[in-house]
Amino acid sequence: MTQTPHEPRMCDAALSSAFRLLGKRWNGMILGILTGGPATFSELRRAVGGISDSVLSDRLSELGEAGLVDRTVDPGPPVSVGYRVTPAGAALLPVLEQLSSWAADHLPRPADVDAC
Repeated sequence: MTQTPHEPRMCDAALSSAFRLLGKRWNGMILGILTGGPATFSELRRAVGGISDSVLSDRLSELGEAGLVDRTVDPGPPVSVGYRVTPAGAALLPVLEQLSSWAADHLPRPADVDAC
C-alpha cells in the first residue's frame, strides 16, 4: 500500500496577524465599545472594568497604529481626548457580533455574568 504525500500544514498569515492584535486582552472589547460611538478615555476606562490607565493607553495606541481607531484632541478648555473607530475598525463589527454569539452558544458562562 502506497502512502499519499500530505501537503504540509501552513499557518494563515492574515489570521495570525488578526489574532496577534485582537487576541490581546481588552483590544476586542475596546473595539466593541467604540462601535457604539465615539468615547473619551475616561468613558472607555469605566466601560472596560479592571483595565489600568497605562494598559488602556497602550491598547488604544496599538489600535490606532493598526488603523482601527482614531484619536482626536479637542483643545478645550478643558482639553478632551476622544476615540472612534475608523472604517476599518467598523468593518470588524459583524465579526465581533458573530464571535460574541458563538461564545454565548459554546463557551461556559462565567460565574460573574457581568464581568468583562
